[in-house]
Amino acid sequence: MLSVDLSRWSYENKFHTLENEAFIRSILSKPFKVPIPNYKGPTGLRALGIKRAGLRSPLHDPFEEGALVLYEPPLLSAHEQLKIDKDKVPVHVVVDPVLSRVLRPHQREGVKFLWDCVTSRRIPGSHGCIMADEMGLGKTLQCITLMWTLLRQSPDCKPEIEKAMVVSPSSLVRNWYNEVEKWLGGRIQPLAIDGGSKEEIDRKLVGFMNQRGLRVPSPILIISYETFRLHAEALQKGSVGLVICDEGHRLKNSENQTYQALNSLNTPRRVLISGTPIQNDLLEYFSLVHFVNSGILGTAQEFKRHFELPILKGRDADASEAERQKGEERLKELISIVNRCLIRRTSDILSKYLPVKIEQVVCCRLTPLQAELYKNFLKQAKPVEELKEGKINVSSLSSITSLKKLCNHPALIYDKCVEEEEGFMGALDLFPAGYSTKSVEPQLSGKMLVLDYILAVTKSTSNDKVVLVSNYTQTLDLFEKLCRSRRYLYVRLDGTMSIKKRAKVVERFNSPSSPEFIFMLSSKAGGCGLNLIGANRLVMFDPDWNPANDEQAMARVWRDGQKKTCYIYRLLSTGTIEEKIFQRQTHKKALSSCVVDEEQDVERHFSLGELKELFALNESTTSDTHDKIKCRRCVNGHQVRPPPEGSDCTSDLSQWNHCADKRGLQDSVLKAAWDAAVTFTFHHHSHEEQRGIP
Repeated sequence: MLSVDLSRWSYENKFHTLENEAFIRSILSKPFKVPIPNYKGPTGLRALGIKRAGLRSPLHDPFEEGALVLYEPPLLSAHEQLKIDKDKVPVHVVVDPVLSRVLRPHQREGVKFLWDCVTSRRIPGSHGCIMADEMGLGKTLQCITLMWTLLRQSPDCKPEIEKAMVVSPSSLVRNWYNEVEKWLGGRIQPLAIDGGSKEEIDRKLVGFMNQRGLRVPSPILIISYETFRLHAEALQKGSVGLVICDEGHRLKNSENQTYQALNSLNTPRRVLISGTPIQNDLLEYFSLVHFVNSGILGTAQEFKRHFELPILKGRDADASEAERQKGEERLKELISIVNRCLIRRTSDILSKYLPVKIEQVVCCRLTPLQAELYKNFLKQAKPVEELKEGKINVSSLSSITSLKKLCNHPALIYDKCVEEEEGFMGALDLFPAGYSTKSVEPQLSGKMLVLDYILAVTKSTSNDKVVLVSNYTQTLDLFEKLCRSRRYLYVRLDGTMSIKKRAKVVERFNSPSSPEFIFMLSSKAGGCGLNLIGANRLVMFDPDWNPANDEQAMARVWRDGQKKTCYIYRLLSTGTIEEKIFQRQTHKKALSSCVVDEEQDVERHFSLGELKELFALNESTTSDTHDKIKCRRCVNGHQVRPPPEGSDCTSDLSQWNHCADKRGLQDSVLKAAWDAAVTFTFHHHSHEEQRGIP
C-alpha cells in the first residue's frame, strides 16, 4: 500500500513540476510591461537590442530649462497622430546641455544660424554659410557645437552626418584639437594631423575616409591647409558630411590650388570662418560666398559687372551723385542676398564681459637722421616715377619696404647704406660718428624713442605686461637689444618657433607669477588664435597693408579672461608712408564695414587716386591722416567738440578723440611719453565706464 502511495505522490509531484515550469515559461515569454498607465519610458539612450514602442524621442529634453532647441517638429493633431507612421515622426533637435550651458546669448544665436544654413533651412538647396564674427566672440566653440549636434542627431532621430573635417592654418591644428577636448571632454576622439611622413598621413586619411556607420570612432578630422592640399586626393575619394574652413579668407582667390582642392570635395555642407571676409576687394568676397553656396551671386563675371564695379565706383571720393546712388542700390541688393548666409557680430558684444579697451593711434615725428635719409632716398630712387596708374611693381615694392624699415629705425637700412644700394648712395655720412648696430640707440628713431618711454613708465608705475608686435623679424631683433639694455625679461614668438613650444611659451607668459614683462610677436607668425591675456598693453609698432593682420594681432590681449583695462598703441611715423598705409587700411575697412557690417554712412575719405601720393614726405604736419579727414570738430588742430555720443573705437576715425597735445589723453603712460616724439594722437574706448581708468 505504501509503495502505491509513493508512486502516486511521485507522479503528482512530477505533474505539478511540469505545470509550474509551463507557467513560468509563459510569464517569461511575455514582454515586460510597466504597471503605470500611459508610461512611455525615459528619453535617454536606447538599451542595446530593444526597440521601444510608441513615438520616437529626441536625444535631449527640449523642455529642460535653458535648452537650446535647433529644430521643433510641427504639432500633430490627434487625428494625424493616429494616421502617421510612428517610425517617421520627426523629433526635436536639442543642443547637448553640456554645451548649451556654457554658450553665451550671441553664441546660441550663432549655433542656430549655422544649423539652419547647413541643413538648407535658410536657403533651400544651399548648405553653406560664412561665420564672420570679429575676434574673441567664440567662433570655435560655436562650430564645435554645430559639429557635435550634426554628428549625434537630426529630426529623423539619427545622426545628420557621419564625419566632419576642420581645415585650419597649421598653427591652429593643435588649438582646435585642444578646444574639442576642452568642450566635449572625451565624448569624442578627433584625429588631428600636424606632422608625419607622406605614407603615414595618407594611411590615416584613408582610414578616416573609410569609417562608416552610426558610431564612427574618429568622426572629426583636423588638418592644416598645407597638408590638405598635398593629400587632397585621399580625401576626395569619399564624402564628408561637413567641412569647416578656419581663417577662411585664405580662400579669397578661386584660382589657387587650395581653393580648387577644397571645392572638389564631396561635401555640400560648408562653413567658412573669417573675422575679416573682405581684405582687398569685392571679387575676393565673391570667392568666399561662391565657395560656401555656389551660384547665389552668379558667375565671377556676372558678379563683377553687376555688383563690384558699380559699388567701387560709387564709393570713390570722386564719384558723381548718380554713381553713388547706383553703388548704394547694388550694395543693398548684395547685402540682402549675402545676409541669408553670413552672420557678423562685432566685438562690442564683448563689452558686457570684458574690461574697457583704450585704442590709440600715435603719430611720432621722425628724428633728424630719419628725415634726412628719407628725403635722400626719395631724391635718388625716384619711386614716384615707378608708380604707374596706382599699380605697384617690383621696384616700388622694394622702395616701400626700405621706407617702412627706415621709419622703424635707421639701423634696419644701415647695411643698404654700407653697400650704397639705390637710394642710399652717400647715406653713410649722415650717421653719427662711431655709429654701430650692436647697440639699439632709441634716440635715432622717433617711434623707438616713444616705445622706450612707454616701456619704462609702464614698468616703473604698474605691474602691467606688454605685447610688442612688428611685421619684421629685424625689428624684433631691435626690441631684444632694447630689452637687454634695459634689463627687461622677455619672450619672443616668430615663425621659427614650433607649434608645441609656442603653446608652452604662451601659457607661461599668461601666468601671473611669470617674471616676463614683454612678449614679442611677429604679426605674420602668430597673429591668429593666440590668447595673451597675461598682458594688457599692446604696441603695434608698424602698420600692415592688410588691416586683417593688424586687427588679428591687436586682438591678442582684449579677449575672454582679461581682467584689466587694455591699452592698444598703434605707432605711425608722422607724414610718412606709414600714415599712407594706415589710410589705405581705413579705405579697406570702410569697404568691409559697408558690405559686411552694413554701416552705410562710413565716411568716404580716401580716393584711390590718392595712393599716388604714397612716397610724399610731409614734414610740416602733425598728422597727415588728421589733415585728410577734414575734421569739423577741431579748430587749429585742437578738438573743440567731443566725439559723437554712442561712438567708440569701432567707429570711423573722424569720430575719435583728436589730441594735438597731451592734455586730452586718458592714458597716463602715453602722457608721460608725449614729449619724447609724439605729434598727434587719435584715441577712443571700446565702451562706456572709461572714467576713473587706472
